[in-house]
Amino acid sequence: MEREKRPKHFIQQPEFPGGPKELTKFIYQNLRYPAAAAAAKIEGTVYIEYDIDYKGNVVDTRVLQGLGHGCDEEACRVLRLLKFSVGRNRGVRVLFHKKANIKFKLPVPAKTPAPPQPGTVVQYTYQYTTQKPAEPAREPEKPGTTYAYTITFGGNS
Repeated sequence: MEREKRPKHFIQQPEFPGGPKELTKFIYQNLRYPAAAAAAKIEGTVYIEYDIDYKGNVVDTRVLQGLGHGCDEEACRVLRLLKFSVGRNRGVRVLFHKKANIKFKLPVPAKTPAPPQPGTVVQYTYQYTTQKPAEPAREPEKPGTTYAYTITFGGNS
């Protein structure tokens, strides 16, 4: 007769569903860059300690080292959205303490193509072809029409 295996630790730690990668993914999907921080061009890391109750909810957050300009409040807001799965701890209601580092980096603006230099010639070709339904053709098919455009930027036309 085999004995029932006991857990390795007396108290089981809370886990985010999907593991640490999913936790990081969730945080950065829900993180919104504060407008005040973006206007002041603030970048950096907010260090936060947070508490998880026995149900898996984040109940308290404390900023250990912040950036200001709304970044600290945004990091706390996102952490309060987290929901962890907590194993049964033999009827003991445990409050867990964890730490997180949330990085704020300004979004990179999309590169717009540079305008053409004066005297640059750009050619566009557009071909138009009509397709008929799968009915038997009564008329001979007409070839498609092709248009060609030449545009010169800044030239003396």
